[in-house]
Parts: sequence; structure tokens; C-alpha cells
Amino acid sequence: MKIKTSADENIEMLRQKLHADDSFDLVYRTIQVCGRTACMIFVDGLVKDEITEKIMEFFFSVDNKDFMRDAHTFSKNCVPYFEVDLADETDKICTQVLCGVTALIVDGFDRCILIDTRTYPQRETSEPEKDKVLRGSKDGFVETLVFNTALIRRRIRDTDLTMKYFSVGTVSKTDVVVCYMKNRVDKVLLAKLCKAIKNTKVESLTMNQQSLIEAVYKHSWINPFPKIKYSERPDTASSAVLEGNIVILVDNSPSVLILPTSIFDIVEEADDYYFPPMTGTYIRFTRYIVCLATLVLTPLWLLLLQNPQFVPPSFEFLLLSKDSNIPIFWQIIILEIAIDGLRLASLNTPDSLSTSLSVIAGIALSDFAVSVGWFSEEALFYMAFVAIANYSQPSYELGYALKFMRILLLIMTALFNVWGFVLGLVAVFLLVLTNKTVSGKSYLYPLIPFNGKELMKKVFRLRLKGE
Repeated sequence: MKIKTSADENIEMLRQKLHADDSFDLVYRTIQVCGRTACMIFVDGLVKDEITEKIMEFFFSVDNKDFMRDAHTFSKNCVPYFEVDLADETDKICTQVLCGVTALIVDGFDRCILIDTRTYPQRETSEPEKDKVLRGSKDGFVETLVFNTALIRRRIRDTDLTMKYFSVGTVSKTDVVVCYMKNRVDKVLLAKLCKAIKNTKVESLTMNQQSLIEAVYKHSWINPFPKIKYSERPDTASSAVLEGNIVILVDNSPSVLILPTSIFDIVEEADDYYFPPMTGTYIRFTRYIVCLATLVLTPLWLLLLQNPQFVPPSFEFLLLSKDSNIPIFWQIIILEIAIDGLRLASLNTPDSLSTSLSVIAGIALSDFAVSVGWFSEEALFYMAFVAIANYSQPSYELGYALKFMRILLLIMTALFNVWGFVLGLVAVFLLVLTNKTVSGKSYLYPLIPFNGKELMKKVFRLRLKGE
């Protein structure tokens, strides 16, 4: 529905559409501009009060009736602000008001003047808790979309950097931005992705990015290995954009989606590039080895316990020092669940009680657990290593994928001994091999299909151009 030239009719129409009488934070400020009735409509708490006050002062001083011919002339000569737009559709006006934009209705104008004086409550752009680095920048994404795009713009000052805007959700109308380099992006994937986002039919992005990617990527999610890389670091996102990847930013989310993503991209970390090539390569290899160890350590130990004849005399310390009341397989499974339970408990524990929780957990999963006969010392040691080693890489999704594969290996080994361990490894490899990126390419690229030059870049931290 289009607005009319009568200010009173327009104000009443918007009041009804916005349910203003039921919402205390919707503010209607009626003023006189050059003898005409005008009304400023905005959401309290989403506008910059000082700037809005200055604009109102300027409106009171307008005395040239030539500027009152139409909305375009008025906005050009009488609105002392740089982010100004015109709209005549009530749906668009209501959406903009709810986003924090101030709508100005003037009697005699057939269009509404939208003044973007919005501001959102936000925390500081401090370093993310998860994606920390030993060196490098200490800023991170926040929940405000425009600040996140600015953090990327600050790092890439190139005319090819593009921020394409979408509004997703028939109810939430969540702001979504697709960021890419025009001269480097995969144009086929970009067109497919933009079309999917534009045609997404959902009421709201309840869970932000996960809701968006599940609505866009409608293929099976049974394979646990992550298809998307999440990052809270602007430098990581900027580097991905420069490599030709696509970065998706969603309002109210302090992280971005990076795609397409291979297993090598998931494991990669910013610290690899903040150190010299040799140190960066060592850090990367350490991460690869630790990730592999978290996958096979406990299944391999279980296999050795089932086949003590495979253990050389010098490595007999790997076997149990004394008999246990509960089979080792069930000890490991219980500890896998218990560690996740403690992790969830720590997330929901107030800071004032976090130290107490740590002490209680340390007591419960230590000598007490051994003395009462629940767990063996060796099982606690190996699971403690696995739990800590999971944090050697920043991806929660990859950590849980490795956990599921580790449990699969444990079950196969417990059931079928050596052949079960081998078949489990084959199954893990097939899951990684058959997994595809969002673009439909191999998850193991550049290993499969083989690209020696690109594989060297992924495995080794090489000198950057211009170093």
C-alpha cells in the first residue's frame, strides 16, 4: 500500500500497521516544518539522540516554501544528513522503522523521508574467546552487521570488494550480507548462493547462521564433517575473501561463514601466518598430528588391550597396571559423555561458581574415580589428553566430527578387533572422501583431485608474495 499526501492519514495508517498503541518504544514526534504538519517516527533506543535533536532543530528553522514542493526537493535541501532515502510503500517504511531508521512524514508529500540515524547496542570489538592468536590483531566481530563489514573494509581497500545485501525471513527480516571480490570469486557459486538466499522462504533465522545455511544448502547433513568454516576474526575473513572465497555475514551474529571450505581450510589458523614460515609450518604440523591423535589414540589403545601380544616388552606400560571393574570400552564411552557434560555445565555456570565447578570436576575425575573402581588411571589419562587436544584447532564442528569418528572406531574395534579397527579407518576415510563442499567440489582438495602446488601451500607455511 502506498502512502497518501495527507499527513494525518499517513500517520494513522502507520500507527495501525506498527501497532503503536501496544508498543511503548515506538515514538511519534509531531512537529511543524515551515507551517506544515510533520511527524518523526522511530524506535526508542535505536536512534542517535544527539543527531536526531540537531536534525529537528534544523527543521524548525526552515522558512523557504520553495523547498516544500515535494519530498525530493525537501530531502535535498532541508535534511542535514548524508544517509537519506525516499519511500512510498508502507511495508518498506515499517520495515525500515523497525530496523532503527527514522521516518519523516510531511503533509503534502506523497513519499516518506527515511533518515538513517540508527545505532545498535554493541560490545567492544575485542579479541574473540575462541579464535585467539599469539600475535596479530586483537579485534573481533560483534553482533552489529555494519561494524563487521567495516572491519573487513578496513583491511581490504579495493574497489572489487563487494558487500551484497539481502533481507531474509518474512517475520524477522534479518540483514544478511554476502562479501566477495568481484575479480576472484567463483561466479557460478556466487550466483547460485545469492539466488538461494533471495528465494529462502522462512519466517525467521531463529539460530542465525545455522538457520540460514540449512535453508540455503538443502542437501543431507548426515556427514558430520563441517562444510562451512566459522570465524570470529576479521583478518581470517579478509584473507578468505582475498583467496576468492565467499564470506556471509548475518546480523546479530559475532561470526561469519566462509565457503567453500575444504578440510585443510578448516584446520588452518591465523597463527600460521603471524609467525615466520618455519615456525608457522611447525605449528601447522603440530595441529595436524594432534588432530590425528585425538581420532585414533583411544581406539588404538583399546586394540592393544585386546591384543597384548602386539605390544613389545619395552611398551608394556601401555597395558593396564591392574584389573578394572568396568570394561575399558565402557569406561571410555562414559568418559566421552562425561567430558561433554562438564563442558555444557561450564557454559551454564555463573562466573562466581566456575572455580568451584572446576575443583569438583577435578576431584570427581581423578583419584576418587579410580579409588571407587569406576575408571582406571590409564583411561583417565588418555581421555584427558583427548579432551585437551580437541582445543588445538578452532573449529567446534570439526572437534565433534572427530569425536563421532572416534566413537565409531571404538565400537568397530570392540566388536571386530583388528579388522574392526581397519574397517573403521576405512569408513572414516570414505566419509571424508564422499563429503562435498557447498560448491560441490572435493572436500580433500588439493589432495583429491591432486594439485601439487596448492597442496604445498596447504601443508607448508610458504613465504607470502612480497615478503
